[in-house]
Amino acid sequence: MLRLIVRRSFAAALRSAECAACHGRSEPYPPAGGTPRKGASGAPNVLVRDPVPTVGRGSAGLERLTRVSPMTDTQLRVDRPSDGVVLLTLDNPAQRNAMSAPMTEAWTATMAELAADRDVRAVVVTGEGTAFCSGGDPRWIAGEPDAPVHRLRERMLGFYRAWLAIRALEVPTVAAINGPAVGAGLCLALACDIRYAAESARMSVPFVKLGMHAGMAATYTLPNVVGEARARELLLTGRMVGAEEASRIGLVTSVIPDESFLDTVLESAAGIAATAPIASRLTKVALRDGGHADFESAIEWEALAQPVTLATEDLQEGVRASREKRAPRFQGR
Repeated sequence: MLRLIVRRSFAAALRSAECAACHGRSEPYPPAGGTPRKGASGAPNVLVRDPVPTVGRGSAGLERLTRVSPMTDTQLRVDRPSDGVVLLTLDNPAQRNAMSAPMTEAWTATMAELAADRDVRAVVVTGEGTAFCSGGDPRWIAGEPDAPVHRLRERMLGFYRAWLAIRALEVPTVAAINGPAVGAGLCLALACDIRYAAESARMSVPFVKLGMHAGMAATYTLPNVVGEARARELLLTGRMVGAEEASRIGLVTSVIPDESFLDTVLESAAGIAATAPIASRLTKVALRDGGHADFESAIEWEALAQPVTLATEDLQEGVRASREKRAPRFQGR
């Protein structure tokens, strides 16, 4: 039975890997010329290119690709700082990047676009200004005090699924926690594969302090990351932890000085994007939700997944590059 489950999981991943190896490409974002493309509604997105200030982002700066709705501010910026890397910036600084309705709508559309774009090899999420994300918009969360429970449940499930869609992306995802990450904001970071924190970052899941049960999969993802004992303490006290403590308990991978924070995270993302994409996607699948249930299922998976990568052109390129002492140029096939 276990082998059947492993093989079914592998078959789904293999179909995805085969898609990654296709020669065709999907382009939800514009090519170098910046030609507008139509959105899901059929109306063209308005694209703005302008140089991003270089402070804290490297001497070369970034070229920003901002999708601007003709009617409303989406409160989400989409940048491509280097080949294969997409930078998503939560841009609602007046509310410390709270997950507003416009931002949630833009996030949902962007997740669908990224999932279909085979040029994407790594995704980084950060916040504008001094905060990462303060969580759900309080005006929306408490906006229907007289609504029946079933109605509130439907609202919250839709909200959770929209933001946690980042977990379904097959490419590595990185949370660049540049400041406070609170409640659902921390849950968004927990939904990413890797978390880096700036020295000034702080994190908490203060749901009980606000009179509500935890949401956004906090009772699943937090124990999965820091262990059950730490998760109980953080969820039941709602206390804030600083970046150094977050690193000690495994909530983040490392702490980076504020002045070089985004540069360093983007450099790491570029390194991820430079790896073999089929191997990277299959590795992410293997590690999903804490990895394999036991030793035998792990080697069953690897005995199927590794031969898939051994049959790729990327494997041959990797061997040649190692022999020639140069950086490999992986094509995803």
